[in-house]
Amino acid sequence: MDSKVLQDLGLTKGESRVYLSLLEIGESTVGPIIDKSKVTKSSIYQILLNLMDKGLVSYIIKEKTRYYQAGQPERLLDYADELEKNIQNKKIELSKLLPQLKLLQSSSPESEVRTYIGFKGVVSVHEHTYEKLKKGEDYFYLGIVGQQPDYFWSYWAKDHRRRVKAGIKCKLLFNPDTDRKVLNDRIKTPGCDARYMPTKFPTPAWILGYKDVTAIGISGENAIVIEVVNQKIADAFREYFNEFWKRSEKYKR
Repeated sequence: MDSKVLQDLGLTKGESRVYLSLLEIGESTVGPIIDKSKVTKSSIYQILLNLMDKGLVSYIIKEKTRYYQAGQPERLLDYADELEKNIQNKKIELSKLLPQLKLLQSSSPESEVRTYIGFKGVVSVHEHTYEKLKKGEDYFYLGIVGQQPDYFWSYWAKDHRRRVKAGIKCKLLFNPDTDRKVLNDRIKTPGCDARYMPTKFPTPAWILGYKDVTAIGISGENAIVIEVVNQKIADAFREYFNEFWKRSEKYKR
């Protein structure tokens, strides 16, 4: 049987092998367990001790010899519940620490550069807007790519509903190959002004700007984003965006 499921629960490879071996052979001394699980003699006792701590193995003594046995498979569900409960408790503890962690973050250097990879990276960079922007403030995107995977568009559609609730505004300049339906959907949401780039050719990268943050990204399956936190750079790119915005035409549905 594949032990990967047990390893996903947090058991080591050795612990998974020993537990599964005990299920098969039943009550046993150490020797047969080693033969069946292929773990080393030097590690078997520690592995058994770990499994007993997890409540997955127990033992009885017969004639001064320990005989180990695996707990019922249902015990794995109890163990998973305990793990989930511990994670929830740690999340509660972490949420209490967040204010202190934020204070530590405020003492970070004036300039920071971070790199993010993939769709989750793009989402992480955009999510930062909600950490810095207040109601009535805005962000801009320059050169938004018209050809993106469907799950990208799904995320943006959902995010604009969130943006409206947060009271954040935005200005969006899309590449000329973007479907008009996308712009129609965007301008329906309050606080959003969406337009086409004032150029006939698509830009190879998009730029996000707000406050002291500038993010430069390449979209698609292998997305990559470089996020720069620096006020002077942010001011420069804001001016860069404003020049394109002045040259763009107000979008008409």
